Amino acid sequence: MDSGEVIERHTLSVTVDNVAGILARIAGMFSTRGYNIESLTVADVTKDNAISRLSIVTSGLPHVIDQMVHQLDRLPPVHRVVDLTAVGPHVERELALIKVVGVGDNRIEALRLAEVYHARVVDATIASFIFEVTGTTEKVEKFLELMGELGLVEVARTGIAAMARGRDAF
Repeated sequence: MDSGEVIERHTLSVTVDNVAGILARIAGMFSTRGYNIESLTVADVTKDNAISRLSIVTSGLPHVIDQMVHQLDRLPPVHRVVDLTAVGPHVERELALIKVVGVGDNRIEALRLAEVYHARVVDATIASFIFEVTGTTEKVEKFLELMGELGLVEVARTGIAAMARGRDAF
């Protein structure tokens, strides 16, 4: 390994035929080669549900990321692979549902912080809230850290959805 190479986090956008087993094939490709998927989201992107888009976040040395992109691109049901990190400016967002249990001052503080972080209350009981927060992974992580001190009991996260900025479609 070249001493100048560092592990980098990359976000890949992959468009594929929406066929049974494609997600397993892609995940299998990563695991058999020892690559880690840090985040994975999948959704249909055409009206006829024929094409899906995967947003994959992974980390590795630059040459390993290049290998992953080329190996993905060779899979038959894959239409296009774009390394959004290499392309340049892109938008990444994640959604999380966060359950916080608390009463009194902790409850008031949780609501105050939720307002600061633009988190929505999507469910409330006498003893708990479920917040919905959307933003960068860093924003979600910071909100979770703060809620951890106030009675965090459960978290569900979507993973990252990403798209390149500008006019071009990837």
